[in-house]
Amino acid sequence: MAGTFSQVYIHIVFAVKARQSLIDPAWEEEVYMYISGIIRNKEQKLLCINGMPDHIHILIGMKPNCCISDLVREVKKSSNDFINQKQFLKLRFQWQEGYGVFSHSHSSLDNVIVYIKNQKEHHKKQSFKEEYKDLLNAFQIDYKDEYLFDWVEPE
Repeated sequence: MAGTFSQVYIHIVFAVKARQSLIDPAWEEEVYMYISGIIRNKEQKLLCINGMPDHIHILIGMKPNCCISDLVREVKKSSNDFINQKQFLKLRFQWQEGYGVFSHSHSSLDNVIVYIKNQKEHHKKQSFKEEYKDLLNAFQIDYKDEYLFDWVEPE
């Protein structure tokens, strides 16, 4: 669009169905590369992607003509199909319904990228449930526990 200028940075978080720890380090990088391709094909700019066996974080520079829900739906659907077609797991893989989306300023990008890159270290100290609730609270997003992800608690 001529004459249209924007600077929109979006941090997307979503989880494996039932928050199962199914994303194996042996193939997670291949999934991240696949998701990167989806985002590029949708003409968005991937800034960072990383996660844990039970969830994923994606930071993008988003164009104003992008619909976040359409992008997330496509990323989840296509990567879900990719994981199943590659038969990385014996069981059927599926992302959980829902996701979190958080906007960031340009000045905070370096900190967000470091945060996403350091997920494995971060989660030695904090669970995903605590992290997700902290994000919701930090961005002052009203929520009810019963509408958050289905949490599988360790026994």
